Amino acid sequence: MAKSSTILVKLESTAGTGFFYVKKRNPKKLTEKLKFRKYDPKARQHVDFVEKKIK
Repeated sequence: MAKSSTILVKLESTAGTGFFYVKKRNPKKLTEKLKFRKYDPKARQHVDFVEKKIK
């Protein structure tokens, strides 16, 4: 059976609340790090979420 080409990455809030989303990413097609503007319920506002490694 072949390995999956996608990896799981953690999108962590830049507000410093510790809130994060988990998203799949294909490192062969998308070489740059992910960055999204999403809702942080702990900060109760939309903030930037940047890609971090899942530990």
